Amino acid sequence: MRNQAEFLIELLTRLNSTGLRYMLTGSMASNYWGIPRTTHDVDVVVALEPHQADRLIQAFQSGFFIQPESVRSAFRPPFHFNVLDEHSVLKADFWLLQNTPFDQAAFDRRVQISLFGVSAWIAAAEDVILHKLYWNRLTPSDRQFEDAAGVWLVQAERLDQAYLHHWAIRLGVQEVLVEILAGKRRPKIT
Repeated sequence: MRNQAEFLIELLTRLNSTGLRYMLTGSMASNYWGIPRTTHDVDVVVALEPHQADRLIQAFQSGFFIQPESVRSAFRPPFHFNVLDEHSVLKADFWLLQNTPFDQAAFDRRVQISLFGVSAWIAAAEDVILHKLYWNRLTPSDRQFEDAAGVWLVQAERLDQAYLHHWAIRLGVQEVLVEILAGKRRPKIT
């Protein structure tokens, strides 16, 4: 049975071998920048063109369950497919990079780091906060708020405040961002 660290190492190694541009997002990114919490999924945004689909499919043929037709259909809404680890209950959700101003800006700001000794591209801390608040607006969840607040709590002094406010206004999350910055919304710390 593969544990989460082993799963992430294998996932990143295979992703890196494709030469495709990607970034980790979601809870894995908020765990990196903020206060960690248990999560079993990995969210990945990938800049994938239709002619590159087979390259990604091939990278996950052995040891993972990947449906080639799901990858090929991801170029239509909801622009999503997943990869399941055959050695655990873990999965990776892949989201195709969208051509919206925020998605493009966030992808351009991704940061290269090392996770468990493997090179990885991850969303910048500011973009994790904004993305969590935006998703909370679409599907309300205390977890989204807590993840965003956790990143703020850990990274506050290093965050680009102007960037945060600029996009918070455009994404319609300015009010909740202000609550987090003022300490009115705090993460659970156990």
